[in-house]
Amino acid sequence: MKAPRPFHNVIVAAILPLILAFGPAVAEAPGLDDLFSRLKEADAAAAGRIEREIWMEWSKSGSASADLLLDRGRKAMAAGDTKLAIEHLTALVDHAPDFAEGWNARATAYFRAGQFGPSMADIARVLTLNPRHFGAMAGLGAMLEATEQRDRALAAYRAALAIHPHLDGVEQAVERLEAEAAGQKL
Repeated sequence: MKAPRPFHNVIVAAILPLILAFGPAVAEAPGLDDLFSRLKEADAAAAGRIEREIWMEWSKSGSASADLLLDRGRKAMAAGDTKLAIEHLTALVDHAPDFAEGWNARATAYFRAGQFGPSMADIARVLTLNPRHFGAMAGLGAMLEATEQRDRALAAYRAALAIHPHLDGVEQAVERLEAEAAGQKL
């Protein structure tokens, strides 16, 4: 499989500062503030449990039809059918444009399809709706790293870790990029 090559999309370049600055958020479910406070103080084992609780809250749209589209999109991704996943998730974001997790799921589907531009645009929307979405930040970091934008990738990874200090794989990504910046290979 060929590695993705850096893209030079003017639109994506224009939205990157917005993605990293994070915009105004839509109101979150009550209780998330407590979960995020506990997440910052938790050890690795407790952090995993708290993370799952946060994801469960983020996955609640308040609409049965939106929840069904999210479920169908996730199942299509799990089956490896990114085209079908994108179709379901596009219907979801059309139906529920203020549901951050719909945008995040579609960003993931676009990422898996190798469509980094649309994925980054969706991540920008996720972070506008939910500036504490550590998953979107980590995904942004992965795309920036894959496109050889290491300084921006490091900033995205660090932003994710500031919210979720035990985020799986992100600590290692920061260590790797810091070592590369210092001229070392891990």
